[in-house]
Amino acid sequence: MLKFLRSHYWNIGLCVILAMLFVFTKIIQPNYGASGLEALARAALPFAFATAAQAIVVIAGGIDLSIASMMAVASVTAAVLMDGASEQAALWVVPFVLLVGVCMGAINGMLIVFTRVPDIVVTLAMLFVWEGVALMILKAPGGGAADWLMGLLVGSVSIYGVPESITQFVPKSFILLVVCIGVVWWPFRRSRFGLSVYAIGSSSLAAFRSGVSVNRTKIAAYAMAGLFAAMGGLVLTASTGIGAPIPGPYLLASVAAVVLGGVTLGGGRGGLIGPIIAVIILRLVRTDLALLSVDPNVTAIVEGTIMVVVVMAGGLIAVRSRHK
Repeated sequence: MLKFLRSHYWNIGLCVILAMLFVFTKIIQPNYGASGLEALARAALPFAFATAAQAIVVIAGGIDLSIASMMAVASVTAAVLMDGASEQAALWVVPFVLLVGVCMGAINGMLIVFTRVPDIVVTLAMLFVWEGVALMILKAPGGGAADWLMGLLVGSVSIYGVPESITQFVPKSFILLVVCIGVVWWPFRRSRFGLSVYAIGSSSLAAFRSGVSVNRTKIAAYAMAGLFAAMGGLVLTASTGIGAPIPGPYLLASVAAVVLGGVTLGGGRGGLIGPIIAVIILRLVRTDLALLSVDPNVTAIVEGTIMVVVVMAGGLIAVRSRHK
């Protein structure tokens, strides 16, 4: 038990903060219940996928500034292909969009590996490239989404034998997030590829001397980030019913959630549970500020300040860990 607490102290601390925030939310809004949780889960979903994408790259020792733009490309691609298509045809759009995401991420990784230009420079350039691609596909918000795709995010799950009074507090969008991340992350953590990603994040030279193909692993890590970004783009289209070619505020939010979630910016440490809890914390803070009728401009300042402080603290921790 003590060993478990020591190894998961960061995530446990985040859970305590989240529980305290829920209590505070209930105090300021006594009617906050199942519908509030459902709205929170839907709002957090695209941020969670963006954070998952960023976390993979940061664990591998890099950073991807083009996450939001890749989400935009995936969103408009799905919206254009699903617009007017039958429900059956729309089924094939999902794997195609996921493949597009993998390709975008792999291109980012190959450019970093083959040009030897730092990750931050390459992905900053690709941010504009992918944004341009999204605007070429769809010049303004539009397109459509299949009804079954939108239905995946709305409402709560029904579990046989479990009373509705309990299942109403389990949003579909939350279950979708758990399934999507579980299907990708669980095998990743237990695979040789996952070990290689952590190894190159800790020390690429030591990983190379241990027989790890650093370049191939880095490209695969970026491809996996592209896969999560594509999932984020799909849920954007599913939640709004249209495609959005302009990237949303997912870049800084994803970096802040990754750092707050316990992933070291220098790479090699962290997981996905902490960052996902951090996403919910940041979204719940925004909800509380809205419930307190705080001016939206002040809300933006508070959110931005939290993110900047978290990212700066993460940077300082990363610098200190390098000098130890």
